[in-house]
Amino acid sequence: MDYVAGYCIVNDVSERHFQTQLTGQWTKGKSCDTFGPTGPYLVTRDEVPDPQNLSMSLDVNGQRMQTGHTSTMIFTVAEIIEHLSQLFTLHPGDVITTGTPPGVGMGMKPDPRLPEAQVM
Repeated sequence: MDYVAGYCIVNDVSERHFQTQLTGQWTKGKSCDTFGPTGPYLVTRDEVPDPQNLSMSLDVNGQRMQTGHTSTMIFTVAEIIEHLSQLFTLHPGDVITTGTPPGVGMGMKPDPRLPEAQVM
């Protein structure tokens, strides 16, 4: 954790048609040009004593869509870094995204929120 520069928000954009209708769900659904906008701010590590103790929420058009807390992550930030560093070399400036809090439109119950073209 001594090598973590800080924390920021990344918009985990998903193209649902690519994810549900084409092969390679995660790669094709999350890799389009302009996907994954990051920032605009970086909160330095010294400002976040515990990355597993952060609340987060997302509002769309004034409506709360997602609410979560980093304490509910499946793996801690430290565990994610440890695991990835065993698979490939991490370099200064690398960004690791950790996932999405509960409330993704497609997973809403009882009524998932899908783009008009995908309403089933």
